[in-house]
Amino acid sequence: MQNDLKRLSDRLSSLSVFNSIHETELVNSFQWLVSALSDSTESDFPDVDRIKLYSSFVSEIYKHGGNLTEYIRDYVEGDENCYLVAKLAGKPISPSLEEALMADLDALQELAHLTADKVKAYINYDGFLPSWEYSDINIKDSYMSMLDNLNTKGYGMFAKYKYFMPQDGTLVPIVKSDPISLSQLYGYERERNQVLANTEALAAGKCAANVLLYGDAGTGKSSTIKACANALFDKGVRLIQFDKYQLAEIPRIIEYLGNNPLKFIFFIDDLSFSQNDDDYCYLKGILEGGATAYSDNIVIYATTNRRHIIAESFESRMGNDLHVNDTLQETMSLSARFGLNITFSKPEKELFLEIVKQLAEEYGVPVTADLFTKAEAFAIRANGRSPRTAKQFIQKMSV
Repeated sequence: MQNDLKRLSDRLSSLSVFNSIHETELVNSFQWLVSALSDSTESDFPDVDRIKLYSSFVSEIYKHGGNLTEYIRDYVEGDENCYLVAKLAGKPISPSLEEALMADLDALQELAHLTADKVKAYINYDGFLPSWEYSDINIKDSYMSMLDNLNTKGYGMFAKYKYFMPQDGTLVPIVKSDPISLSQLYGYERERNQVLANTEALAAGKCAANVLLYGDAGTGKSSTIKACANALFDKGVRLIQFDKYQLAEIPRIIEYLGNNPLKFIFFIDDLSFSQNDDDYCYLKGILEGGATAYSDNIVIYATTNRRHIIAESFESRMGNDLHVNDTLQETMSLSARFGLNITFSKPEKELFLEIVKQLAEEYGVPVTADLFTKAEAFAIRANGRSPRTAKQFIQKMSV
């Protein structure tokens, strides 16, 4: 029988812009099912096989959340197809490509609104057959809206996730990213506002500096960077976290991002090098914009507990180098390559107790003189005064 399912299957076979959907198990299982339901193959597919193929199709929908419409929408918005690539590169779109895009979206819209009852009608079986959900989502409107907001919402995984990390020359999302917000950070307002202002400049497409946050452990350097990225997610800022051993990945990641319209923070936490570690020279070249020549939508934010990043031995400072001053200048030069250096020092007693007070109010811990006395004692036993120590103390008191 030449039914609506066969016609839909044929339409899917003709997809050109979204042709890669044929690589998905969901569409493959749908087309196998339609083949089994067609008259021309009736003798080859007994009823039990049709039931199995139907169940396999439904199983694929369940693997992706159980809503066929949402699956199709997510696929369409995540596909890096020829139309999207041309759009991102600012290339002219030919009328034939526009026509193909519209035809593909119409076909995918039909698949997205396919109901289980419509398919069950072609299966001769009185027992239970599973169903799936669908939603009133206009696939074409959703896709065109995505294209209109690429600079802030991005596409694919960049529209869904905030943080990423490099892997084999590409990026993978960090699904469980740190949800820290600026309102959850206490103290260091001046320092934090400097980072925020620089990140806002990045989001606005203005000149933004590479930033080095130097200071004692537990003062909130990393949290400040993450909170600023989170605050500007809706304005198109995304964070890519590099370990020190992944610095060689940076040029490939820049190439991978290509014409991506979003803004990116390349975040390197706890940056430090040993004296004989040549990676610092590599990073210095990146900061100078040498071979990589990265674009103005990328900045490097790094944190360190060392003022000059590179560990120096007594011998390197006083020893057998005929040009001692040149050696020292080389070890200090990396810090100078960052356009903005911000220091986070351990808080004095007054600031530490103010942070304790604010955290206590957040966690519902009564603020008393005894609380402050205990906080000071806790800091002495721990690693000294810091926002991290204050939070650990309040968390202990709230139990």
